[in-house]
Amino acid sequence: MKVVAASDAAAMEGLLDTGWSVSEETVREVADILAAVRARGDAAIAEYSRRFDYPGFELSQMRIPIPMMEGAKSLVSGEIAAAYELAKERIARFHERQRQPDTAYVERDGTRYALRRCALASVAIYAPQTSAAMSVLMGAVPARIAGVSRIAVFTPPSPGGVGAAVLYACALCGVDELYAIGGAQAISAAAFGTGSVPRLVKIVGRGGRWTTEAKRQVFGVCGIDALAGPAEALIVADDGANSEYVAGELLAQAELPGTARLAVISESRSLLEAVAQLIDTLDVRTLERNEFLSDAIATRCRLIEAGSREELFDVVNRFAPATLSLQVRDASAYLERIRSAGIVFVGDMTPLVAGEYLAGVNCVAPSAGTARFASSLSLSEFTRSFSAVEYTGERIESDTAALVTLADADNLPHHAQTARLRSGA
Repeated sequence: MKVVAASDAAAMEGLLDTGWSVSEETVREVADILAAVRARGDAAIAEYSRRFDYPGFELSQMRIPIPMMEGAKSLVSGEIAAAYELAKERIARFHERQRQPDTAYVERDGTRYALRRCALASVAIYAPQTSAAMSVLMGAVPARIAGVSRIAVFTPPSPGGVGAAVLYACALCGVDELYAIGGAQAISAAAFGTGSVPRLVKIVGRGGRWTTEAKRQVFGVCGIDALAGPAEALIVADDGANSEYVAGELLAQAELPGTARLAVISESRSLLEAVAQLIDTLDVRTLERNEFLSDAIATRCRLIEAGSREELFDVVNRFAPATLSLQVRDASAYLERIRSAGIVFVGDMTPLVAGEYLAGVNCVAPSAGTARFASSLSLSEFTRSFSAVEYTGERIESDTAALVTLADADNLPHHAQTARLRSGA
């Protein structure tokens, strides 16, 4: 691998200031799928499932019964069941602490104000084939804590049915409905509803480019969490970082299918060269066994040398990674200057795999640089808030003159009159 300078615009092209972007062809094809499912419902889902998933798909296979807890637990090994239970416990603890109390107060003239929060009525969780069971936990656990009354999981179908781990995760989290539907057709079914799938209020979860583009297109018909798509990671390391840890994180993230962007940035040239040497000496057979790994390392992995601390933070915040690893001595000093990241893993004892499984933080994070304006999945995604205000006679009397002035300035005489009527002006 080659080390490139952060100041080399050509070498950095395509890595910074990104956003969600797919080809015009993908946009059109996704739009066609959404329109077809909206118009033809279940029949269109069956058609696309046979085309994209497997030819023998039947509508009778679309709704998957969720086993009772004991039956579901018997489908997986004791070790796997215990690991998922631990993950659920950690996720629950982290998200329970995100509860926010309602706000209410009364001003001196008796006017009352309030901000109320309530759970969404229903949520769809998209669980892609990669780590599908963990996607269920990351979505369903906070949804239940928030008080969502109906939780539906959508996951791509396969000839062998839905995996045992997904069935167990659904039972463990109290999921209400499980559908073997994938891709843009799943998003369309959740957003618009079909004869077999009642529509849902919001869609959460990560996915590939088709799923993520479909979420973008249905926003407004239903809610979405963020454009949470393909994996991406940035590792910040200083001259004290362990090069084996850094190289290991690169390989771990590169083995995820469809990894979008992957980089290490450091002010230490020697650290970057040590990482490059470790990657270059990989057994060729290791790469041949995993086409995703080989392709990601060859085409999407960068080792970046920053000329200064200012340049380093400029790259970090313009990269806006879904996942950021800080393998540095004084992490707190770095954290103070990070403005754009989905999830930050602090210290060399915190591997990214912990966040994907057991740490409890939510690994459903924005991607393609959208962490500049979007957040990782949290409890707030499963609630909505509304404001309330109650005027007193004293307040409306004191406000009328200003209300009339502002309404008249906007040429809205009937607005002004509603205030005059109440104040007797």
